[in-house]
Amino acid sequence: MPARIIDWESIHRRLAVTATAISGDLGRGPEQVRRILDARARAAARPPVLPDDAEQLDVLAFSLASETYGVETRHVREVCQLRQLTAVPCTPPHLAGVMNLRGRIIAVVDLRRFFDLPARGLTELNRVIVLEGGDQELGLLADSIDGVRPMPASALQEGLPTLTGIRERFLKGITGQMLAVLDGERLLADPGLKVNEQVAQ
Repeated sequence: MPARIIDWESIHRRLAVTATAISGDLGRGPEQVRRILDARARAAARPPVLPDDAEQLDVLAFSLASETYGVETRHVREVCQLRQLTAVPCTPPHLAGVMNLRGRIIAVVDLRRFFDLPARGLTELNRVIVLEGGDQELGLLADSIDGVRPMPASALQEGLPTLTGIRERFLKGITGQMLAVLDGERLLADPGLKVNEQVAQ
């Protein structure tokens, strides 16, 4: 059988044409290619444009018993370090006590106990998230603060089936990154999270 003659020059030409078509470099010079690539990079780095009517949320994320929770920043007055906490007799276990914040007495809630999460002792590393709404103020204990996360309201999904009872009642929604966003208005309005002059029976 006679040996087959391979036209290497034709093969190289076809490969060059194919490579050019794939790269999109159809006779463009290096400077033109660089400008195109720069434009593509700027377009890729541009944040997505949301519709004008899309609701945006800014959520303060915090850690609590190895889980990540959040509350909208519009409910947050400030975040401070846990210092002197005074226990109040005859109050539910989830009320850790009250603290004096520049002359204002604020009830501090231990969400670990309130949500039936694994409890641990309080340290100076704990942070207090002070919520405010109208004439209501409330402190939430947090293990650590993870920062503010902007997100569209549409990112919130319904709670997981494992979140039942109290946690489900105060849940605004969960993101795809497993951030459980709490309903600040419900927390502030709940009478069971307040310290008043009435003694619990």
